[in-house]
Order: sequence, then C-alpha cells, then structure tokens
Amino acid sequence: MKKFIKVTLIIILLLFLAALIGVSFYISSIYISARAMKLDEEALSSPYVNVKVYDSENIPIKEDNELNKAFASINSLSDSTKNAFISIEDKNFYNHKGVNYKRIVKAMLNNLKAGKLKEGGSTITQQLVKNTQLTSEKTFERKIKEVALAQKIENKYTKDQILEQYLNIIYFGNNCYGIESAANYYFSKNAKDLSVEEAAMLAGLIKSPAKYSPIKNYDNSLSRRNLVLSEMNRDGLLSTEEYNRAKNSDIKLNINGERKNRLNSYSQAAIDEAETVLGLPAKQIALKGYKIYTYQNQDKQKALSEAIKGQEIDSDYAGIVIDNQRHAVVAYIGNSNYKILDAKRQPGSCIKPVLVYAPALNEDIIYPCSQILDEKTTISDYTPKNVGGVYHGYVSARESLSKSINVPAVKVLSYVGIDKAKAYAEEMGIEFDEKDDSYTLALGGMTYGVNIEQLAGAYSTFANGGVYATPRFVSFITDKNDKLVYINKPKEKEVLREDSAYLLTDMLRTCAESGTAKKLASLNQDIASKTGTVGKPNSKQNLDAWNVSYTKEQTCGIWLGNLDNTPISYAGGNQPTEIVKNYFESVDDNSQFIKPDNIVERQIDTTELNENHRVVLANTYMPERYTQKEIFSMLNLPSDISNKFTKIDKTTFNSKVENNNAIIDFDAKDYVTYNFITNGKKTTISGKNGEQTVTLPLSQAKQSVEVEYYYTLSPEIKETDTISFIKTKKTQQNNNKKWFI
Repeated sequence: MKKFIKVTLIIILLLFLAALIGVSFYISSIYISARAMKLDEEALSSPYVNVKVYDSENIPIKEDNELNKAFASINSLSDSTKNAFISIEDKNFYNHKGVNYKRIVKAMLNNLKAGKLKEGGSTITQQLVKNTQLTSEKTFERKIKEVALAQKIENKYTKDQILEQYLNIIYFGNNCYGIESAANYYFSKNAKDLSVEEAAMLAGLIKSPAKYSPIKNYDNSLSRRNLVLSEMNRDGLLSTEEYNRAKNSDIKLNINGERKNRLNSYSQAAIDEAETVLGLPAKQIALKGYKIYTYQNQDKQKALSEAIKGQEIDSDYAGIVIDNQRHAVVAYIGNSNYKILDAKRQPGSCIKPVLVYAPALNEDIIYPCSQILDEKTTISDYTPKNVGGVYHGYVSARESLSKSINVPAVKVLSYVGIDKAKAYAEEMGIEFDEKDDSYTLALGGMTYGVNIEQLAGAYSTFANGGVYATPRFVSFITDKNDKLVYINKPKEKEVLREDSAYLLTDMLRTCAESGTAKKLASLNQDIASKTGTVGKPNSKQNLDAWNVSYTKEQTCGIWLGNLDNTPISYAGGNQPTEIVKNYFESVDDNSQFIKPDNIVERQIDTTELNENHRVVLANTYMPERYTQKEIFSMLNLPSDISNKFTKIDKTTFNSKVENNNAIIDFDAKDYVTYNFITNGKKTTISGKNGEQTVTLPLSQAKQSVEVEYYYTLSPEIKETDTISFIKTKKTQQNNNKKWFI
C-alpha cells in the first residue's frame, strides 16, 4: 500500500512538472514571438489621424472624424500634471523596465478571487502597448505579448518619450484622445495650463471614462479626483497645504460646446461600434487604414435632423431610425456634452409594451380587450399612482396602454411575474441591474435605465413579427487594401409569437390614434406609437421625455432630457411626438402591418364585459348593439360563449311595504324591459342600468304585483314573477312573501 502511494505521488509530481514545462514552453514561445514583432512606430508617434466612414451608398460621411488633432509635448506640461498620472497609474514608472512584476502577481491573485480577468496590473508602458500595438481583448496570450512589447519599447525610447506618447493617445471619454484634446473639451484650455485639481480629475478619469465622468457621474468623478490628489500627497509630489486646498474645491467644468455635435454624430457612433467588433481603439483603426461602411441613409438622416431642428429644443436630445427588417441604424443624431449612447435614462411608460403587455399577450394572460380594475392598490408593499391621482375603474388593456394608465400596468406585471417579464425584455436587448426586482419596473423604475438605441431596438421586435436582433450602425469593414475584415450578420431570435407581436402593435395603433401619441393621428400612415415621461421625484418637473413609434418598415425613437438631470419642460406626448410626426411626414413610407393568418375577429358580449368584466364570445342571437368586434389569436380564443338572448336570467326583487306602498328594489339591465302590473295598471322600466326602485300604491289588504321582464329587442324571451304584499300602516319587510311562477 505504501509503495502504491509512493508511486502515485511520483506520477502526480511528474505530471505536474510536465505541465509546468509545457506552460513554460508555451509562454516562452509567445514571448519570443512578440519580441520579434516589429513595433508600429507610426501608432506611437502620430498625433493626428482620420477615420474613414462611409454611408450606405459608399459615400464618405461629411462629419469630422479626426483623432488626436491636438498634441501636447512633454516639456510643455507642468510637473503636477505628469505627477497626477504617475501617482495613480504607475508609481514606479521611472524605475521599472516596462513591467511591474509585483503588480502583475497581485492582479493575478485578484483575478483568481474574482474568477475572471478583471485586472491587468499594467504599467504606463504596457497601457501604451495595449492602445497602440494590440487588440483590447483580455486574454493570457495578449498579456504576454504586452509584457514583451513593453520591454521592447523601454529599450527604444526614453521614459519622457514614453510618457509623452502615453498622454497623447490615452482615452478620456467623450471622444477625447490625448490630454490636449481632453483639456480643451472639459476645461476649454490647453493641457499646459491645467491646474493640479484639473489634472487630477483627468488622471482619475481614464480608468473608466463612463463611471468617472464629471458630466454624468459628478460624485464619482470628485471622489476619484480626490483619490489621485491623496496618492500625490502620499508620494510626496503634492504638499499637504496644496492637497487640502485642491481636494476641497469643486470640479469646475467649462465644456467646449463646439464639439457636441461631433461627439454624438452618426459616424462617431459607428466608430465606437467598430472599436468593439474589431477589438481595437479608434486610433489604431485609423492608423491601420480600416474603412468603416455603415447603414446611414442620407435622406433619412436629413429628415431626422430637420424634424428635431423644427422644435427648437433647448435640452440634450437624441433621435434614431432603425430599418426593422435589416436591424440597421439608418439615421442617428444627438446633442449633449456627453456621449448619449454611453448613458442610460429611465424609460418611463415606454417600457410598458416591452416589459408588461408583450409578455402578457405572449403568455396568453390577457386579450387587448381584457378588463382591468384601475383603483388604488398595493402590491408587495408598492402602491402605484396614476397621473393626477385619477382612477378610472374597469378599463381595457388596450385603453390602459394607449392612455398610459399606471395601475393596470403594475397589475399585469404581477400576473406575468417580474422574473419572466424581465426575461422577455432581456431577449429584446434591455439590460437590468440585479437590484431591478420590484413592481416599479412596470412604470420604468430601473436602477440605470436604457439608451435610445436599446429602446428603439426593442420596439423593432414588434414590427418584425416578434423577431429581434441587435441594431447596428456598421455594415462591414475593410482594411486599407479593401479586403473584408468584418461583416455584420444579424443574429435573429424569435422572442414573441407573430400573433402576440401583432396584437401589441394593434394596441399601440390605438395609442397613435387616440392615446397619448394622438398627435400622430393626422399622419396618413399605418403607425404604432408609445410615449413616456419621467418626472423628477417630489416635483412637478420632468427629467426625460420619450416617443418610440414604428411602421412595418422603420422604427423612430426620440429622447429629450439632460444628462446632468437639469429639469425639462417637455412631456412624451408633446415635443418628442411632434418630432416623430415631422419625421414621418417627410419620408416616403407607405408600409402596412401584415395581419398573421392566425389573427381573427370575433364578436364579444359587451353586456358580460361591462357587468362581470369577463371576455365571452357573443352568440348568434345577440343584437348587434350588445356586441363589439375584437381581434384575437387563434391560439388564445375565449372559451366561453354568452347565453344571453337564448334565455333570460332570473332577477332578484327585494320588496317591502312602507306607508301603504309596495317598494320593489332590483338591479336593472339596460337591455331588459321590466313591467310591474297591479290592479290593471302597468309601470314600465326600460333602458335603465343599475339599482332601481319602483313604488306602487296598495289599495287592498292583500295585493299581488305581477312582474314581467324580457329582452327589449327579443320580447319572446321573457320571465315572470309574482310578489305578494299585505297592506299595513307600518313599514313591513316582505322577505318571506315571494313566489316565482
């Protein structure tokens, strides 16, 4: 037994050594191969490049796609500016040979704890390699290459040259590549004139330009800037007096407004997408001569731009148009100090079709005509409120959606279930935070929200018969020799049944005809629409206004708001809907929604709908005035058929004697005629609905009242009752004196 254990341990040891040798050989081969690679010196030194972007006709898009137009020499920068980046990014920059092995080991341990490649332990030199020589993918092989090339750069360039190259290529968010560009955008000044607190803010920004944006996430940016200042003070590069002064100052931005349109242009969105699909930063895309071919349609781009200009909007805004069948963004425009597609906003009621009503229809939980009680209610400690505190009683799902009534939306979400509803929305491109688990979701209450591309993309699912694919700006990309390196192949998936998508579309048609988007009613187009307005908490002011509308051919989404959360004076049913209207008026779109074969029209019994709030099919005997036509999926037809006008239900008559009068109370139906006959006289009640009271004088000690009631339009279908009374001077309840014939 001992011998067996000994042999086993030896085998394990040999296997371990073999694996170690294999890994070492693998690492060595990659390292040697990387050391043999030729440095792309143009990428390291070129301060100015231009990305080539083309529209759907292969014509260059006439927008400014220049990168690193501005350049800052290392000698022009203050010591405090250089020290800010060194303290937070690479304290031992002037001492190492391109790689800090202690940082790499620490990063590896943190990655093991996290279970993924979360940290890289990169030095400034390694970051320079990552941004100029390699793709941005997080793999072990790329990390080895990064180390080898960093050492190669250290052997070729001085430390100041490396720092200069780094500061002129690093990304600061908002399309700012290089410190000169960032200083000009955020502070409207040259990099050489940055104060210590301004330099610290920029140094803190590069770790995550979105998370630490001083425009969108001011508190995060301030905290990160103060961390940089603290590190500078700890490193002896900033006096305690300077540190205290700087950390107690606000971040005072002076945004260069001239760059706003470029920041949110169609071509910039395409460049950002190309960075993702190629795994390369924009500067490398430009230096390698890649050409980006997009789906942009110049006519629709112009129409969208003119539609927005016609409203004279004084807030941030964005508009997008998606070709539904191709899942292609054919027009996009935005205006803000921040990249709008990098931001997320609360969608308000625009989330209702995606998260609430589409899943409910697809799960066969509701019909468009289903009645839902709109009342004050509490569900799982959440009490939703309607706009203006007005409640409408029973309303149809169609009306609830088209008029954007809140309480029914929350109730329907509870019928579907939050997890199931979120799963549907996620299949349509909507992203949720783990904290998004309450019924506030039905009204758009998300931790982070959505951007206009995601929301419009989700709506395009309905136009496509329930099929979704991520909308894209980029059609294909070629290298400088016109060789194809990327082509967009939409990955379609069926999220909803075709019949469910059509039913929802028909409900949103009502919204465009008579609901919150009724400004679109004058369009001579087959269009579906939904609006959304997000109010500022505890205020009558608004923060976001949305409209997303679609035809069979295209989806148009509009957002108005301010990314710094300055209130706006707009609501979804007003300016955003006007912009959508202006857009569709100026484009040629005569497309029609196609009704699937399994969508059918059926007559339902409106008396049952109004009295008992049940959807039942009308029988062939029902007069037309008591029916209404509704559409259904053949996969989810009402199972019950009304028995009205085939027989008449018994009516309960409550009777009593009061002051020698016979008092009869009953619940009347407006489609039934009631005759009360006594002493040869007839009293008739017809066309009345609800609680009714009949008073008849008693002339005899014992007297009977004959009651005859029948369908007004079908008198042959009738019932009769006899009610007996005993005349008395006192009020007498006559609960036991009742016979039915």
